[in-house]
Amino acid sequence: MRLLPPLLAAVALAACTPAAEPPSPDVLTVGVGEPASLVPAEVRDQAGRTVVSALWTPLPPEAATSPDLLTWTVKPPASRFHDGTPVTAKSYVDTWRLTGGSLGAKEITAVDESTVRIVLDRPAAEIPAKLTAPAFLPLPESVLTSRDWAGFSRHPIGNGPYRLAAPWEPGKGAKLLRDNGNPREIELRVGDPRAHYDAVKAGTLDLATEVPGDRHDAMHADFADRHTMWPLPSAGYLVFPLGDKRFEDAAVRYAFAMAADRAALAKGPLGDQADPAKGALPGDRSATCRPCTHDPAAAKAFAGQGGLSGDVNLYFEPADEAWARALAEQIQGTLGIPVHAKPRHEGTLDGPLAITVQAATPGETVAALTTATGYAGAGFGDLVAAASSATGEEERAQRYRLVENQLLRDLPAAPIWTGHGHAVWSSRVKNAAARPFGGVELAAVSIQN
Repeated sequence: MRLLPPLLAAVALAACTPAAEPPSPDVLTVGVGEPASLVPAEVRDQAGRTVVSALWTPLPPEAATSPDLLTWTVKPPASRFHDGTPVTAKSYVDTWRLTGGSLGAKEITAVDESTVRIVLDRPAAEIPAKLTAPAFLPLPESVLTSRDWAGFSRHPIGNGPYRLAAPWEPGKGAKLLRDNGNPREIELRVGDPRAHYDAVKAGTLDLATEVPGDRHDAMHADFADRHTMWPLPSAGYLVFPLGDKRFEDAAVRYAFAMAADRAALAKGPLGDQADPAKGALPGDRSATCRPCTHDPAAAKAFAGQGGLSGDVNLYFEPADEAWARALAEQIQGTLGIPVHAKPRHEGTLDGPLAITVQAATPGETVAALTTATGYAGAGFGDLVAAASSATGEEERAQRYRLVENQLLRDLPAAPIWTGHGHAVWSSRVKNAAARPFGGVELAAVSIQN
């Protein structure tokens, strides 16, 4: 048999390969990553947040009210789970007790079928915002009884506008259905973000919920008015061992913080999926964050002032290895001391630790940082209490800025980066928008052919 030359063979094969079909007029096609879990309390990644947001309807902030910020009354809107059972106050109470949603509550009870009572151990004004998080979504009695979390993750039962047509297929995805609205079906396709991006550009996919770093710059030209970015509830910090004499002096902590080239980390190992940190807490900061500034000369001066010398170990969790190793190299190159990046081990660490904090509110971030560092500076607890109990949003923001100022002054943890998400979509997609610290709201998206 006579073989075709390689070039002609490739052309012939391409001619025989069917072209990718454009999306169906009635189906929204969405590219997502593989969720680590679809159990709301276990959701930590962007893919999980995207899918869960379509399967569940969270409590609206106005559902929670309190006369004193200590005793809260929660009135969930009437709804049903996809299995037909009603969502009651008991659904929320049983879910929170079992999954351990952190509210700082002394008491959580179902007063009646439609009322939840929460009694806190200290005043907190962020309760309405916290209750919108995935961890506080209700679960049906069937899984609360069986506790088959693996099975539930494959076929979750929520109370949202969309339901799964069949169990989730790892590596493939699933179909979401709704009884009314546009569209009535969403086809979730698991795959590589690069392939999803190119498919949207080619018109064979409607929406890509992640944009890889090597498409980040092109995104603005390829999808000038059809892309969005939003902050994610994730941030990276370098946590210092405050009990270690080498790090007792804040000058040494400043040296490490200012040796970090955050822009290079964001562009390199973080793959344009993060921004250089501009402060210690979520939200915009008007004042300059001095320790967030890359200043090699100042870093060396602070290291000398603090008497830093000898080898330093910089530890990391497995998920943080890439940027932690790059950060260790930056610090070593700037300060001129050996810095060894090592996996975290059990017990007391003899060097700083790179961590990722998952938190969408200032209060949650403060709690995570104080837990990680054991920091208890003079008057800090009073500042935190005043901020968490402030009733007005503007007053609360101002008080948390005072909390942040002390964190940046004493620097128990150096802010390194904050996460952000990206999405791009085709010209037939309408009403695509992302919720801060969440993702693209699939239930709000419509298609126009």
